[in-house]
Amino acid sequence: MKYRILAAAAVLAAGSAFAQAPNDAQIAHIVVTANQVDIDAGKVAEKKGSSADVKAFAKQMVTDHTAVNKQATDLAKKLGVKPEDNPTSESLKKGGQDNVKKLNGLKGKEFDKAYVDHEVAYHQAVLDAIDKTLVPDAKNAELKALIVKVRPAFEAHLQHAKMLQSKL
Repeated sequence: MKYRILAAAAVLAAGSAFAQAPNDAQIAHIVVTANQVDIDAGKVAEKKGSSADVKAFAKQMVTDHTAVNKQATDLAKKLGVKPEDNPTSESLKKGGQDNVKKLNGLKGKEFDKAYVDHEVAYHQAVLDAIDKTLVPDAKNAELKALIVKVRPAFEAHLQHAKMLQSKL
């Protein structure tokens, strides 16, 4: 399951899910979907995590990614852009659903390790996508600025997840 998300993110990073660069409506949908994937996994980890550190990290993921989604949807409404479903967002959504299903079947330290390993891989893939596809292909200056503005949070999440990973 982790590999489905990584494959989707790799496709996104390479831009090969599209015959041409994604448009702003597609980018908006990718941003919202990528955040929702992390919100969904975080909610599971808040309940099922066995470590206080993992539960706290999951809570931060839910809070931070919910805030980014609110900013993205507010901006889309302001700009009159309806986020447009696309192969990358569909693949991300499916990968997120598969990951939640896998996590729901795990317990204890096995759960914590699977969740944190996924967070490390997922945040790295999202950062690659931001740098290689989302920012370069966004045409609207405000959409591009939002993606650039939230990038440091994704970097901080990656570093935090790596720190947790080293403890597990």
